[in-house]
Amino acid sequence: MSIKDRYETAKQDYEKWGVNVDEVLEQLKNVPISIHCWQGDDIGGFEADQQELSGGIDVTGDYPGKATTPEQLRGDLEKALSLIPGKHRVNLHAIYGETEGEAVERDQLEPKHFENWVNWAKENGLGLDFNPTLFSHPKAADGLTLAHPDKDIRDYWIRHCIASRKIAEYFGKELGTSALTNIWIPDGYKDIPSDRLTPRQRLKESLDEIFAVEIDEKYNVDAVESKLFGIGSEAYVVGSHEFYLGYALKNDKLCLLDTGHYHPTEVVSNKISAMLLYSDQLALHVSRPVRWDSDHVVIFDDELKEIGLEIVRNGALDKVRIGLDFFDASINRVAAWTIGTRNMIKALLYAMLQPNEHLKQLQEEGNFTDRLALMEEFKTYPFGAIWDYYCEKMGVPAKETWLEEIKQYEKDVLLKR
Repeated sequence: MSIKDRYETAKQDYEKWGVNVDEVLEQLKNVPISIHCWQGDDIGGFEADQQELSGGIDVTGDYPGKATTPEQLRGDLEKALSLIPGKHRVNLHAIYGETEGEAVERDQLEPKHFENWVNWAKENGLGLDFNPTLFSHPKAADGLTLAHPDKDIRDYWIRHCIASRKIAEYFGKELGTSALTNIWIPDGYKDIPSDRLTPRQRLKESLDEIFAVEIDEKYNVDAVESKLFGIGSEAYVVGSHEFYLGYALKNDKLCLLDTGHYHPTEVVSNKISAMLLYSDQLALHVSRPVRWDSDHVVIFDDELKEIGLEIVRNGALDKVRIGLDFFDASINRVAAWTIGTRNMIKALLYAMLQPNEHLKQLQEEGNFTDRLALMEEFKTYPFGAIWDYYCEKMGVPAKETWLEEIKQYEKDVLLKR
């Protein structure tokens, strides 16, 4: 039976519950995922004076073929994008600017250092997002940046964040789609602090100064990202969830939820509906924590499905800016992008194929027996046949056939580096 025939048969199962599968696929192709560039080079970047990773970030593995130039990284991204259905975005860090070998301080970065990325994005019909890089730098060596007690160091990072927002504004103007600028900092203490308040006051003041520079949200949208703990900041993180949630709500910024940045018993899926009651939009960095914030490649697991369900059943496809954030150097890096991004899209499709309105009504009626029975039965509905057809319709390989293309690309390109 062909992919199309299996699709037509599977469609009947869903449509008897009122799910218009053709409309679902049309809607899905317009949902962009922001794909993080740093999976392709292990968060190395292209600074002339390259530094060792810091800020509690680590990438393990030495699989051959890591991108070492901007051209290689963009080529690898193009290959991954050719295997992923839909039109998407690429998320950059400040360390991915191109300075032609000149050592440019991060607080002096300008739009011109990202012209090649913008031209490439135009050619490929992509949006771009941005992150200031407040780690892997001498001025972040002690684990403090925007909350640092030294005003000169704080001011340096404030200037860097302002410069980053202006670069993102340039992205938005050039590409016709607003860039998300997300601020994450590593600030915290390894052991129990004697004063939790003062560093948070300094962080608040630093953020106030950064956002005092007005930029039209038509071109740039600001987000702030929390964390529970990090390597070197096990006891205390300045930018906690409560800190940033309060700051975002009070200052009309997006709160970005990273799926690895919470206590192991917390899940981001359970936070989405609560936060959407008080904020018009929120942002996600979807990763996979294994016992801690380990940033494993996203798989099609229960939490990813729940994230998709919470976005879809709450009508929030246009309210949640979905980005990815994982890095694995133990496997083919292009395959990692492909696996993780396809899984994120799968989770959205899976959610869109549920009879969500009917299930809501059952809950309102107190009919928990039918609710549970249907939610369980839909887990084995022929979702895979719909996914395969969607991939074929979008001109990318269905099933595992994409893996052969990755293997050939590895042979022809990656192993020759």
